[in-house]
Amino acid sequence: MRIELLGLLSLVLGGVVLLAPPRMAFYVIVLSTLFGAAAAFGVPGLGGASVLVPSLLLAFFCLRLFMAHGERPVFAAVSSSSPGIWLLLLTVYGVFSALFFPRILQGVTETMIVLRSSAGHRIIDLTPLSFSSNNITQTVYALGGLFCFAFTYAYLKRGGTARDVVNAMLVLAVANLVFALLDVVTYRTGTAHLFDFIRTANYALLTGSEKAGFKRISGTFPEASAFAGYTIVLFAFTASLWLDRMRSMTTGVIAGLLLLALLLSTSTTALVSLAAVMVFLSWRALPATGPHGVTGRPAAIALALLSVPLCFMLVLVFAPGFADGVQSFLDETLYSKLSSQSARERMQWNAVAFQVFLDTWGWGAGLGSARASSYALVLLSNVGLIGAILFALFVGNTLMLRSDAGRYERAATRAAKAGVFAGLCEAMISGTVYDLGLLFFILAGSAAALRSEPVAAGAGSRTRLETVS
Repeated sequence: MRIELLGLLSLVLGGVVLLAPPRMAFYVIVLSTLFGAAAAFGVPGLGGASVLVPSLLLAFFCLRLFMAHGERPVFAAVSSSSPGIWLLLLTVYGVFSALFFPRILQGVTETMIVLRSSAGHRIIDLTPLSFSSNNITQTVYALGGLFCFAFTYAYLKRGGTARDVVNAMLVLAVANLVFALLDVVTYRTGTAHLFDFIRTANYALLTGSEKAGFKRISGTFPEASAFAGYTIVLFAFTASLWLDRMRSMTTGVIAGLLLLALLLSTSTTALVSLAAVMVFLSWRALPATGPHGVTGRPAAIALALLSVPLCFMLVLVFAPGFADGVQSFLDETLYSKLSSQSARERMQWNAVAFQVFLDTWGWGAGLGSARASSYALVLLSNVGLIGAILFALFVGNTLMLRSDAGRYERAATRAAKAGVFAGLCEAMISGTVYDLGLLFFILAGSAAALRSEPVAAGAGSRTRLETVS
C-alpha cells in the first residue's frame, strides 16, 4: 500500500481534528471535498483503487462527532421525520445488491465497468456480469455518503449553526477559485507539474486540454467536466444567498466569479446544467407568497436576462473577430458535441445500462456493477427500480423541506437545496457512477438539519440575516 504525501498530511490533520472542537471537524470535511483527485493511499488488493483524501478525513469527522455527541443525533438523522430515512433504506438495499446481485445474476447480461490492474491502469470495457472490485469501492462510497449526511445533520443539531454552513461554503468557493486561477497560470507558464501532488488518484487525467483556444479549467480535479460539476454546486449555493440578500457584496462577487469559471471550463455538461440552475434560481427570485414573505431579486434577474441579447448585438457590431471566436467556441462545445467520439461512447454506455436494467428484470445488476453517462441510468442499471424510487424519495423530500427557524436558517436552507438541485442536474446529464460526492451529502444533511431549531440545550441563539443595501 502506497501512502501519498497528502495522505500523511491528512492523517496528521485527522489527529488534530480529534483533539479540536467539533466546529473544526466540520470545516475540515467541507474544505476537503475540494481535493477530488487527491489520493490518500492506494489499495493494490482492489486493483490499485484510490482512497481519496475526503474519504479518509470523513472517518475522523464521524469519530469526532461521535465522541462529542454520541449516537442519538445520528439516529435522528435517519429517523422517519428526516429525509435520511430514504437514504438509509437506499444504502441498505444498495449494499445488499452489491453483495448478492452480481453473484445471483452472474452471466445474465453484459455491463460497462472500470477494469483496474495492480499497475494502476484503468479501462472501461463491456464484460459479462460478475462480482468485481467496483462493487466493493462503490459500497464504501455509498456508506460514506450516508455517514456524511447523518453526521452533518448531527453536528448542526448539536451546536452547529447556519453561519458555520455559510462560512465554510464561502471559504470553499474562494479556495476553488484560487486553485482554478493557479491551474490556468501554471498551464500557461509551463509549470503544471506543480499540481501533481494533488492529482494522485488512480484516474485518467485530462488537465492540459484546450478548446477553441481556451484552456479548459480543471482546478484540483482530474478533468474540466469534474471541475465544472463541482463548481456549479458552489455557484448555485452562493447565488441563492445573494438572492436572499445575505452578505450581498461578498456572495454576489463570488457567484459572478464562479459563473465565469464555469464558462471557461468549456464543459458542455456545465452549460446545460447552468441553464437548468438559472431557471431554478429565476423562479426562486420571484416574490414568495408563503408566510415568510422572502423576496429575491426579480428586477436584477430580469435586467440580466434582457441585457444578454443587447450585449450580443453590440459584440457583433463592434468586435466581429471576437464574435467569430465565440462562434468557434460554441461549435466545439455544443453544436458538434453530439457527433464527437466521446458522445458516441457515452451513448453506448447508456444503451448498455438500459439493457442491463431490462436483462435483470428491473432489479439492477448490483451497486457498482454498471457504468452509464446519466445518473438516472446509473440508478436503474445498478440498484434497479426500487433503488431509483428510494433515491427519488430522498431527494424529493430534501428539496421540499421548508424551514421554520430564523431568517438566517431559512436562507441557508434554501442555498443548500439549490446546491443539491445543481448537483443533481449535473449528475443526471453526465453522472457515471452511484457516488455523488461528499459535498452533495453535506448540503443535503444541512438542508435537513436547518429546517428547525437545534435540539441541543444551550446551543446558542441563532444569527440574524445580514444584508447589504
